[in-house]
Amino acid sequence: MNSHEPIAKTLDCIGLFCPEPLFQTREAIDSLEPGELLEVLADDPAAEEDLTRFAKRTGHEVVDFEESDDSMRFLIRKGK
Repeated sequence: MNSHEPIAKTLDCIGLFCPEPLFQTREAIDSLEPGELLEVLADDPAAEEDLTRFAKRTGHEVVDFEESDDSMRFLIRKGK
């Protein structure tokens, strides 16, 4: 991924548990234009599987995923 590519929106889901990160991600990505990037921060253990599955099923792309000791960061590109 091009590190200079702008993030259109950041969604902070730290402290939220299933299904809230998924619901909020869906709502946030709906507000973007195709091709824009959504950054999602989460600490729910289910978020990795839930958001990856959501993106694949709905035509979006997880272009980057980072995991630290206590949180995860997703970059999701909105599909068409």
